Amino acid sequence: MSAVWNYFQVSPSDIKLAICNDCKAMVMRGGTKTSSFNTSNLISHLRMNHSERYAAFVQQSNETKQQRQAALKKNTQLTLKESTEKKQKYNKDHPRAKAISQKIMECIALDNQPFSIVQDAGFTKLVEFLEPRFAMPNRKYFSDVCLPELYSVVYSHVEKLIADAVSISFTTDIWSSSVSQVSMLSLTAQWLDKDFVLKKSVLHSQECRGSHTAEAIASAFEGMFETWKICKEKVHVVVRDNARNMAKATSEFGVQSLPCMAHTLQLAVNGGALSQRSIADALAVGRRVVGHFKHSPLACSRFEDIQKELNMPVKKLQQDVPTRWNSTYYMMQSLVEQKRVLSAYAADYELPTTLTATQWGILEKMTTVLEPFEQLTKDISSAEATAADVIPGVVSLTRLLAKMDESDKGVQTAKHALLEAVSKRFNGVQSEPLYAIATMVDARYKDRYFDLDNKEGARNMLLKIVDEMASVGNDQQEKAAGASADDPGQEDQEPPPKRARTGSLQDMYQEILAENDVTKQATTGETASQVYAYLGEPTILKTACPLKYWRSTHARFPALARVARKYLTAPCTSVDSERLFSAISNVIDEKRNRIHCDNAEMLIFIQKNLPLLDKGKN
Repeated sequence: MSAVWNYFQVSPSDIKLAICNDCKAMVMRGGTKTSSFNTSNLISHLRMNHSERYAAFVQQSNETKQQRQAALKKNTQLTLKESTEKKQKYNKDHPRAKAISQKIMECIALDNQPFSIVQDAGFTKLVEFLEPRFAMPNRKYFSDVCLPELYSVVYSHVEKLIADAVSISFTTDIWSSSVSQVSMLSLTAQWLDKDFVLKKSVLHSQECRGSHTAEAIASAFEGMFETWKICKEKVHVVVRDNARNMAKATSEFGVQSLPCMAHTLQLAVNGGALSQRSIADALAVGRRVVGHFKHSPLACSRFEDIQKELNMPVKKLQQDVPTRWNSTYYMMQSLVEQKRVLSAYAADYELPTTLTATQWGILEKMTTVLEPFEQLTKDISSAEATAADVIPGVVSLTRLLAKMDESDKGVQTAKHALLEAVSKRFNGVQSEPLYAIATMVDARYKDRYFDLDNKEGARNMLLKIVDEMASVGNDQQEKAAGASADDPGQEDQEPPPKRARTGSLQDMYQEILAENDVTKQATTGETASQVYAYLGEPTILKTACPLKYWRSTHARFPALARVARKYLTAPCTSVDSERLFSAISNVIDEKRNRIHCDNAEMLIFIQKNLPLLDKGKN
């Protein structure tokens, strides 16, 4: 605004006029429209009528002009300086450059990208567009500097979480690469925090050199646990495969271990059903049929054309893998599903072999027989599955297999063999404390799935461990503050929807629960009262979360809650290690078959544990 307005003010009755502060004269502002207003008449009025005021006005105008010129000069100089700086690249130690390098390192680890991506033209152009001042370091800088730095940050966070855990369960396995002469030994951990939230972490996927003897594996375990400062008293259980060297290694190391339930089911199905002569012959023919389409693009395209002609969805036949029985189940399922298509194909084109009517019947019935195995495998392979799922799953499965009807004609022998194999493989599972106690403290199961010979023994095991842990943890009693006033055992207790009896695995779970009524027992002692009060309440729905139950019930049953926090950490399979090795196979692949094992382990460690760090920041 001009300094002349220090001596004038706009007329309140007419904005086209200005009033002189000294003589109160009305002076035109230079037009009738706002856009044409100016200060020329006002300045002339001061010059002709108020010389002193005019001199002060001129001085003020000159000062304002000088200030504006100085500010403009300063801004021009700053702009030129900034423009020059924008053309200069960050050095590697600049905070912005280090932050970008860390994000690129995270991208490499999380997305299984090779270090050479930092030299790829497309990636470097993208980064340059986003931040022109960033100078892309070479791949060696990322592998030798950024990777260890990020690993150290994630390691420190995981180390703190592990140190705070009361009891930890582990899974372990050995993997051998198909693209390089490398074997790796895994160690994953899972535990429950004070709020009964399940935490998981990958601790190791280290190179396992030499012969995989029990002594060598036990020595490797010793080094792993020393690295993380985990004492053996803190180890609840190690879940491993059924191999003798693994079982012996955990025994020599001095920790409790359990076999992987999925591996045990694999052995039961292979030994109990798939080894039957008629079934093995039908599967052999099915494999040849599937292999024909897998190796012939022409046959595959003709197969798809027939599917379209029959108005069926376009699907490929699935090939099975010898080490995964459920892949054989999926192969049988896909063959049965595409029976019409295969019949139409065989009428016009040649197949290496065909299934007979009897073999078709065997495949159809075996898919029905193996369906509960497949469902159980899915259930126990979920991220939330625990050792508590073993006894109810086995009991329900054996009851289902024991039910024979007319629809089993042709596969009775296989079904009976499966029943024998399951009973043999899981013999004594109800008397195993690690399984029994975990089942008892799972509010979905409690003592309802034990037979009469083992129910009392399971209760006694629970009472004993509750007493032992109560005597150790009396000085760490959980506080009742924040506990729900309602009985969480009753939440989600709406009766399950009625279903037609289909003879499924889920039907067996419900049937067993219905047969095991709650019995009240007279008790003495605080811990015994807690145990029998807990067992006397109805179970929660199978779809409910047992950890959520204990999160809101720990104040009512504090002694039992300590047992639950320990025993519900144990998984029932070594699936976490299996999934870890799937990730490792994406790191050590054809393009990176010479990557150093230490770098591969750090990459996997970051990939699997970085989400824990991100959650900790939120």
